[in-house]
Amino acid sequence: MAENDSVIAAARAWKGEPLALATVISTWGSAPRPRGSHMLVHGDGRFEGSVSGGCVESDIMETAAQVIAGAPFQRRRYGVADAAAWEVGLPCGGEIEVIVQPVSAEGFDPELFERVAEARDRGDALTVTTDLTSGYSDLRPQATGEAFLNRYDPPRRLLIVGAVQIAQTLAKLTAALGVETVVIDPRARFLTDERFPGVTLDDRWPDEAVAAYRPGPATAVVTLSHDIKIDDPALLAALASSAGYVGALGSRKSHAARRERLAAAGVAAADIDRIDAPVGLDIGAIGPSEIALSIAAAMVGSWHGMGRDRG
Repeated sequence: MAENDSVIAAARAWKGEPLALATVISTWGSAPRPRGSHMLVHGDGRFEGSVSGGCVESDIMETAAQVIAGAPFQRRRYGVADAAAWEVGLPCGGEIEVIVQPVSAEGFDPELFERVAEARDRGDALTVTTDLTSGYSDLRPQATGEAFLNRYDPPRRLLIVGAVQIAQTLAKLTAALGVETVVIDPRARFLTDERFPGVTLDDRWPDEAVAAYRPGPATAVVTLSHDIKIDDPALLAALASSAGYVGALGSRKSHAARRERLAAAGVAAADIDRIDAPVGLDIGAIGPSEIALSIAAAMVGSWHGMGRDRG
């Protein structure tokens, strides 16, 4: 998950120093952080990441200090069970189970962070298996006893085709969501650093650019130029990939014409059906900023398996 990116980066920066890793292995009810969430604690008290959004971090830091000092790995369960829960617990009503391991060859090997980072850079997923009896983690496909499997998916990426006004707001929103964003447009006057500060810009023709990024399930492709010479080639490349979300700006009438063009280009009807068009959730959006918000919401929903049935 994207929220663990900072933990992986910190682990690589702190490599060789005394560390402990806390991981959410189970959740019940309205838990504030999902399974697989990490919190990395340094021996000097610094930390990165979160397992509860702040509710139990103080207790986790104390447990981590014990583990760093040589105590065996720990399994802790937190919830609202009694009055003390308001001091160390989850007032939201959920429950979580957390393990705390040493970052060492006997626990979570530091090299695993390197392997995860390398896999994510390649766009691949990687699963780390933790034996919940010994607290040892490695890349085994399965464990002999009780185990927790944590899958690290590639970082989420958005390819925006068309450096238009909607794209400016959408790029800001997705940056805040931790989504790697690329704006693609062969028109130099549109694609400028002034209009898209801090965003990766690609001036290649869209079909070439989209194909070069090798879109997979963690990649979204959204066409916004409203120019068929730019949007259609991008859609052809996106639909030839396993992109997790494909959206296209335009009315239902313009999408009907788009479907005909794509079909004439040899795209199967089932693949054309993958396109979210008109793009975005129907929130009655007015203006570029609200349209961008609706697109971001639809994209995130798709990644969470909440696709929209257009009937």
